[in-house]
Amino acid sequence: MDMLTLCIGIVLAPLAGSAVAGLFCRVIPRWLAHSVTILGVAIALAFSMLVYQRVGAGETMNVNLYQWAVSGALEFNVGFLIDRLSVLMMLVVTSVSLMVHIYTIGYMAHDPGYNRFFSYISLFTFAMLMLVMSNNFVQLFFGWEAVGLVSYLLIGFWHTRPSAVYANLKAFLVNRVGDFGFLLGIGLLAAFAGSLDYVEVFARAPELAKMVEPATGWPLITAICIGLFVGAMGKSAQIPLHVWLPDSMEGPTPISALIHAATMVTAGIFMVARMSPLFELSETALSFVLVIGATTALLMGFLGIVQTDIKRVVAYSTLSQLGYMTVALGVSAYSAAIFHLMTHAFFKALLFLGAGSVIIGMHHDQDMRNMGGLWRYMPITWITSLIGTLALTGTPFFAGFYSKDTIIEAAHLSSLPGAEYAYFCVLLGVFVTAFYSFRMYFMVFHGTERFDRSGDHAHHSDEGEHHGLAPGEEPEESPWTVWLPLLVLAVPSVVIGYFTIEPILFESWFGSAIHVGQAHDVLSLVAREFRGAREMGSHGLFSLPFGLMLCGMLLAWLLYIVRPRWPAYIAKVFRPVHGLLMNKYFFDRFNEIVFAGGARVLGHIFWRGGDRLVIDGLLVNGGARLVGWIAHASRLLQSGRIYQYAFAMILGLLFFLTLLSPRV
Repeated sequence: MDMLTLCIGIVLAPLAGSAVAGLFCRVIPRWLAHSVTILGVAIALAFSMLVYQRVGAGETMNVNLYQWAVSGALEFNVGFLIDRLSVLMMLVVTSVSLMVHIYTIGYMAHDPGYNRFFSYISLFTFAMLMLVMSNNFVQLFFGWEAVGLVSYLLIGFWHTRPSAVYANLKAFLVNRVGDFGFLLGIGLLAAFAGSLDYVEVFARAPELAKMVEPATGWPLITAICIGLFVGAMGKSAQIPLHVWLPDSMEGPTPISALIHAATMVTAGIFMVARMSPLFELSETALSFVLVIGATTALLMGFLGIVQTDIKRVVAYSTLSQLGYMTVALGVSAYSAAIFHLMTHAFFKALLFLGAGSVIIGMHHDQDMRNMGGLWRYMPITWITSLIGTLALTGTPFFAGFYSKDTIIEAAHLSSLPGAEYAYFCVLLGVFVTAFYSFRMYFMVFHGTERFDRSGDHAHHSDEGEHHGLAPGEEPEESPWTVWLPLLVLAVPSVVIGYFTIEPILFESWFGSAIHVGQAHDVLSLVAREFRGAREMGSHGLFSLPFGLMLCGMLLAWLLYIVRPRWPAYIAKVFRPVHGLLMNKYFFDRFNEIVFAGGARVLGHIFWRGGDRLVIDGLLVNGGARLVGWIAHASRLLQSGRIYQYAFAMILGLLFFLTLLSPRV
């Protein structure tokens, strides 16, 4: 098959599986629903591998499939741009999605919405593939909005829970804020570049860099890049548009892994890397990206320290790692950002699915305070979670080490404004990441068994569903459909960084897919110190980041294994700080008071002044009263008395005679 046929198959296979499982979800058996969707994603993965081989041999493709619409000089096309950047994303999306599909068989086995869930996650995969394979901003925006729409359906999948409905509405609204900026950036490109095709826009980028935005006087390229990045801030959950992501844990665990590992949250990182020819022309935009990413990496890591819900700890680690990727984008180390995106996809999917396995073993109790000592009962989940934790914390020779340490070094060597602040944040973030990661690991798998076998910790949800172990029950290992994806994901979580760092970062593997200006080429400075993956791992054992990682791990071991009573005492001593973290820096409270409260006040004003006074009072009821008054007045003229009519005729005649008589 030629490359175009393969690409069409890659996007249509998951869509076909989603259509079958969704349209016939009430009539087909469960085995058929998961079989057809898994087959669709497996075909997409196999075809992506074939495309990867051809791209690796030097073949690329930029083709328009059909023209959707024309508006003046603007053409709205649907097409594919296949290069080394897009094909890497295709492999990550399809491989992680396949593992999530298989995992879902065991996790959602007893859920009544089984077929519908498989339809949603397959549709999610299709939307993400359309996004990363697009060759124009129209298709990019379609995929961008499609993943947002399907995430709304998946976060609120258990729609009978008020918390799930609140979470998906929150995610939808926050992402609309980011998408407004994204759309403004695309609109400026359409207006001043005269095209929405990537290649044509990038070719005109030097001209755009010389223009100013008429309304504000800003450099046009800066306004465009900041607008595009605001969209990335919403989709990739950068501060202050991060508030939707932790609440999205209300959805089932498989979609938590799919959203937070390889698809929705990485869309913003991919988009900025794809737009590198534009961002390289604005140091102001790069510094803005850098500071936002560094702040997110550090502050979100602090919030992971105080969480007790196992999924929320992993969610805040996702926020922090997205900050690391954004820092890499800000220092023009786009390849390092995509490299960390890839390694993070595997070990973060592993951690999320491992958390889901723990939740199954605990009968859907997610509170880490009710766990402990699970390594005896869930050995496969225990060892794979350890691998994911070591990768996340940047342990030398694990996947996360190579990508995270490269970002730290790039921030250290960068000369862009804000680079010193970013270096401080990502370096301190190593300690914070190790602390909250091993805190979760020790609380869940080691220490005293805190699950109460008398059943005191068991509870029921608002819908009457039983959560927690029943009296006399013990945790047990999850079924093979759950632990098999854990074993598969554990392999790349260990080795993929070692084998891919040199070609991806230091051999120009992305080629022309990523553009870096000579003045910003910080990875060339990192390359001077690179002596191979083995030497980098060996040297990492004596580096400052590894020392900080060990300190974080040892502190977690001390507080949660050796002296488990100390954390409560420390929280009491530092109550203001603890309260600040527990309230998530009051971002939600601020949004509730200012934006939600302001919207309620504004709505009340419009209701009282606009709806009741103007529309109902003046236009609707006022119009009715006016008609009634006119009718009442005209009724007085229709009395039926002849002398009144004659008198009116005489008055009228006198009026016209006076009006028409000649003036002397």
